[in-house]
Amino acid sequence: MIAVVDYGVGNLFSLMSSLRSLELDCIVTNKREDLLGAEKIILPGVGAFGDALAKLKESGLFDTVKELAQIKPLLGICLGMQLLFEKSFEHGEFEGLGLISGSIVPLAADISPVLKVPHMGWNRLEIIKDDPIFMHFNNGEWVYYVHSYYAKNCSENTLGLSEYCVMVPGLVRSASGLIYGMQFHPEKSGSAGLRLLRAFSEIK
Repeated sequence: MIAVVDYGVGNLFSLMSSLRSLELDCIVTNKREDLLGAEKIILPGVGAFGDALAKLKESGLFDTVKELAQIKPLLGICLGMQLLFEKSFEHGEFEGLGLISGSIVPLAADISPVLKVPHMGWNRLEIIKDDPIFMHFNNGEWVYYVHSYYAKNCSENTLGLSEYCVMVPGLVRSASGLIYGMQFHPEKSGSAGLRLLRAFSEIK
């Protein structure tokens, strides 16, 4: 069973619809006991890093997610992925979950002023390291992004990149191999996104 963490940040409808279309056993929950009983955990999120971090702590699930990420597969999506990192510089400086090395920084500081922020739209995901998460995915398939900040100084943990003037880490994995992050939205990425979600469900 996959538990999707509900901490008051993000629209969970599309994600749950995608998981159910794959006929996966899944629940949305804000209860520690459900996370303890789940086989895998997904941490979604939209909005600002600081606000999401505060809500995750207020929910009482910050420590639970950090604890269970040591023993269960965890997938962070969009802002949920960014929360996995050590630090974010979005409207201040915040400490994240610290599960993946690196920092979250503004796109606007690094890309051409001709390009728009937020980065919103379809980009190819180029595989740079083999991993079971790509078992149903073909190199260079299109995925859908909506974000204004991106992960930096995380090359050792980066599995896939998309170009938006800079190379944006689209898919990352922790050193332990249990924790994945997708900066794009797999639930909005058509067949390619569904196949990535299926792969996550099949990873042991």
